[in-house]
Amino acid sequence: MEILQLETFLAVATYGGFHRAADALRISQPAVSARISTLEDSLGTRLFEREHGKFSLSLAGKALRPHAEQLLRQVAIARQAVHEMHPIAGGALPIAASLSICTYLLPEVLKKYQQSHPKVVVSVRSGNSAQVLKMVLDGEVDLGLARSLNHPEVETIQLRDDPLILVGHPGHPSMARRKLRLEELESMPIISYDRGSSDWTLMNGLFRRDGLLPNIVLEVETIEACKRMVLRKLGLAFLPQIAVVDELRRGKLCPLEITNSEPLRRSLDVIIPRRRPLSISAKELVAGLREATETAVKIAPSRRKFHRG
Repeated sequence: MEILQLETFLAVATYGGFHRAADALRISQPAVSARISTLEDSLGTRLFEREHGKFSLSLAGKALRPHAEQLLRQVAIARQAVHEMHPIAGGALPIAASLSICTYLLPEVLKKYQQSHPKVVVSVRSGNSAQVLKMVLDGEVDLGLARSLNHPEVETIQLRDDPLILVGHPGHPSMARRKLRLEELESMPIISYDRGSSDWTLMNGLFRRDGLLPNIVLEVETIEACKRMVLRKLGLAFLPQIAVVDELRRGKLCPLEITNSEPLRRSLDVIIPRRRPLSISAKELVAGLREATETAVKIAPSRRKFHRG
């Protein structure tokens, strides 16, 4: 039983097939099949079953899965222990983050980090969640910051919730009510951003599940541009909580509650490659991120009166 075989086994179990696992691991499908076959031979049993076109874990596979996950965690800890015997005081620390995290979370975290780590040069690359994941997997960066990401080759550390919340300017006509039903929201003006992103997909999915369509009156490229449009009273928007904390606290924007739908939940995550130990500098940055996000964001309802017009 080898580490690569266990990693491949977990990939197949996670993605539900050899082809998808091969894509995720960036190896050929025959290589995936060979690793699984060798693992099954060593255990003397089949780990997967195919029945009526469906692919699933066998009873043996279900029994193996938690132990495989635990073994890989222990391997990562062992690598880390060896790596930490050779600490580096300075050097480069490349990281990747989604654009909203770069804009609204990292500046304060990095300011504090650089004060205590003046010899470490942090370089930040930005992209959407899929691009951040790819940079981590390709070894271009030491760690990534994104939303709700899981992959068999990375460890995911959840920092805190960052839901998408519906907000509007307190003076916009649609803000006469604090609570509304989704079907009432359908006719109200919505500003959207970054078509095709996970945020855009979540927002559209909220309406589609009830057979509704959002009334998109304006599309922009970035979260910040969308927020500025809302501040100009051009419409409502679903925005990440992290992007509007200050405006909500100061009463420049107000949240609306949709009474007949579940909140659009996401999490802010650190993703770390399982097979590459983190440097001391990277571990201390993760600790700084934990400290900065350990307190859940609480937004008290604004008591500011609505002004029409």
